[in-house]
Amino acid sequence: MVINGCLGPRGDGYDPTDFMTVDQAEQYHSQQVGIFEDTAADMVSAITMTYAEEAIGIARAARSAGMPVAISCTVETNGSLPSGQSLQGVIETVDQMTGFYPAYFMINCAHPSHFEETIFSAEGPWLSRIHGLRANASSKSHAELNEAEELDEGDPVQLGESYRALRDKLVNLNVLGGCCGTDHRHIDEMGGGACFTT
Repeated sequence: MVINGCLGPRGDGYDPTDFMTVDQAEQYHSQQVGIFEDTAADMVSAITMTYAEEAIGIARAARSAGMPVAISCTVETNGSLPSGQSLQGVIETVDQMTGFYPAYFMINCAHPSHFEETIFSAEGPWLSRIHGLRANASSKSHAELNEAEELDEGDPVQLGESYRALRDKLVNLNVLGGCCGTDHRHIDEMGGGACFTT
């Protein structure tokens, strides 16, 4: 069993307004990475990353602590991160700036309809670096979800179908789960009847 310590972004993961430099991000996240280092945690995961510099800083903090790290980005409905950076660009930049230190990358807190076109229309080794999906149940934008007064459960069957289609393109996909609005029904559909973690 892998024990994973999760890190979130500094500030609003849906609407980043206070961007850190790589050095600032490394310093900011080093304390929590260091705490995980002193526990039974096997690795750390940076969830809902919105721009490359913070992800790079976390990867460097993890490397300094000798902790494996996974980097998970969120995207808007156009397939780009909230910063406007492309998913491909962020993955390639983080790898280049850290010597390919992250164990793998993931996408979380976005519905597959927000990033499917980006994935299906792309080629290149960066796609093989994506090992995990933790999608939202809802196809609403981050702005719409922020304003919503009720949980949008989306369509579990459609979400499962999207995961299976993406698995054909993302050849190393082996971490499947759910983010906002998902429950056991969505997870069951993702695995075609087999359960994965949320």
